[in-house]
Formats: sequence, structure tokens, C-alpha cells
Amino acid sequence: MNVQPRDPAPRPAAQDPGAQNPAAHNPAAQAPRPQDEPPVRLAPTPREPRRSGGAGGSGGSRGTVHGRRRFRPRYLLIPLVLWLAFLVGTPIYAWTKADEVAFSPTASKLDDQPGTTYLLVGSDSRAGLTAEQRKEYGTGNASGQRTDTIMLLHTGSGPNLLMSIPRDSLVDVPGYGTTKINAAYAYGGAKLLVKTIQQNTGIKIDQYVEIGLGGLVNVVDAVGGIEICPEQNMVDKLANLDIKKGCQEVDGTTALAYARSRHVSGLGDIDRAKHQREVVSAVGAKVLSPWTFINPVRYWKLNMAVTQTFTFGDGMHWWNAGLWAMAMTSVNGDDGLTCGVPISDLAVHWDPERSTEMFQAIIDDDTESIGDDLCTASGLEGNDGN
Repeated sequence: MNVQPRDPAPRPAAQDPGAQNPAAHNPAAQAPRPQDEPPVRLAPTPREPRRSGGAGGSGGSRGTVHGRRRFRPRYLLIPLVLWLAFLVGTPIYAWTKADEVAFSPTASKLDDQPGTTYLLVGSDSRAGLTAEQRKEYGTGNASGQRTDTIMLLHTGSGPNLLMSIPRDSLVDVPGYGTTKINAAYAYGGAKLLVKTIQQNTGIKIDQYVEIGLGGLVNVVDAVGGIEICPEQNMVDKLANLDIKKGCQEVDGTTALAYARSRHVSGLGDIDRAKHQREVVSAVGAKVLSPWTFINPVRYWKLNMAVTQTFTFGDGMHWWNAGLWAMAMTSVNGDDGLTCGVPISDLAVHWDPERSTEMFQAIIDDDTESIGDDLCTASGLEGNDGN
């Protein structure tokens, strides 16, 4: 039996690669696809801030990084410079409104002394006060002018010292003999008062500051009032004063009445000098408080009030006034001394030994050596005035 070999099964016809895979005719298309190869990790590159506003920009806020506004120091610098200009420019402008007075005696024989000594004078002149103000302040209608307040402020290498001289102190007034020291101002103004103090103490007066009755009211009101601490209830009809014992905030009118009152206690003028030091120190502390410098309204009112109601000695500059104000703030602290001139009795005779020792310490700029026996509130030995 012959077996006929069968033809092998026909193979499928080879397909044209280009028929179902067009990429076969495209060498570029035959390249492996990215998803067919393992991913290649590239080193990260710093991200750059998006830019905007230029050609091809995508818009958005200028000066931003990743959507956040970039801080620009000049935004803070400009207002800071303007504020500093205001702080410096205001007293310079106000100083152009200040009055000056000649105070140095023409024949002064005192040599220069270390440190700086200021004479602060409170005049009781009614000039410039209206009838309503005289009634409100309780000043009366007295003519002429004398000094309600006489204080020496010494600054130097030791503690700052504020020493009040009672206006009823009996001293030798050049050309007028022995009389009350406040008469020197009435007889010859600032020059004779300075000459009288220098002749009786040996202390050279370097700077002079004078304030009238209305001036104190204006300054206290400009700083928003001050704190006083009367040690007893005080009713003084002559000064228009009626306040209770204890620390309290008062306005300018009450502060003036408190500083002028001398008819409540038996110490009279001695007690008044103590109140005056308290008021002046409180004003100084309020003047240099931080709130004064960050409150533009208060700062402006204060500078205007000081230069329009104070009179300064010739040769004094605005920075001298600033140093004086700074020194006034420290006299009531641990680094300062507040004293009455040493006296021997209630008739306000200066104690010859203790007052001489006090004056010499000021002349030598040696306030560090002044002890409690010399520096008392009343001026009396062993009496703190309380």
C-alpha cells in the first residue's frame, strides 16, 4: 500500500509589518517607549521664583515667592525715618518760639566749676493771665513779681541733686542788705537773683530756667496730668486747693494749687518747697515716659507748652533743655537726691555749718558725699519733713 505523503500544512502568510504596525517603517517610532524603560532620576534643581509682569509672564502679584509677598525692609525704614525726623524736628521748631533772658551777672568772679548747675525759678507774676484764670488759679491780683520757687539742680559725676531754697530765706541781697531772697528777683530780675545766690552760696549758675504760674498748668495738662501724694487732707482757700490724703492723679490747675499752698501745715514755706520739688519731679518723669514719644499729639503739645510758657537763659540750647529735663526725672529715684537747703530754724535761717558743707559738695561736684544729715526734705537737721 503506497502512502502518499501529505503536503505540510500551509504556514500563515507573513504579515506586512507596515500593515498593522505603521511604526515599523518609522525608525524613530521603533525606539523603546519611555514606559518600557526604568525611570531615570535626575538631581533636583533649585526652584526659581515665578516672575510676573514681564514678557511671557503669567500675571500674579509682583514681588511674591511661591505665592507669598516678599518682605521689603524699605517699607519699615521709610516710616521710621519720618518718625525720627518728627521727634528731632519738633523741639527744634518749638525752640524758635522760646523766650530768652539775660541772667549772668556782668561782674561775676566765680571760676568754672565741674558739673552743671541749673537754676529753676517759678515766678508768681500774673502777667498774661486773664481775670478768669486768676480766679481759677487763686492767684489774686498782686502787682509786680517775685519768685514762688527757687531750686538748684546739679548734675555731674555723682547723683543728680535737686535742692530747693525757700523763698523766705533771709540772705544778703547785693545793694539791698539782708532781706528775703525772693525780693532779689523783684528788685533786679534774673541777674540780681543769680548774683544773690552765687554770692551767698559760692555756687556758679550755668543755666537758667523760669516758668510762670500759667506755664506750670499748661505743661501738666500737656502730659495728661501728674501724680501727687499729699500726706494729709489739704484745704487751702487762698490757693483754691481741696484734696484728700493719698496718691492721686491731678490736672494742671490742682498741681499749681498744690505747689503754691503753704497754709495747711505749720511748716509753711518749708512744706511748700517740698511740694514744689514733688511736682517738678513728677512733671519730669511724665515728660520722658515712653508714651510721650509714641503719642504725636502729646509730644507736640508738650514741646509747644514748654517753649511758649518757659523762659530760658541766654546761651541755652534745645539740647541743654533736654538734658535738664532728663536730669529732673532721676532726682526722685535711687540715683538722685532731693533736699531742702540746710536751715537751723523755722524762720528759714540757713544753718551756717551744714549749708556751707552742702554748698561745697556741689561746688566740688561731690554729691556722692552728701549724707542724710545734710539732705533732708525740710532742710532741718534730723528731720525728713514727713
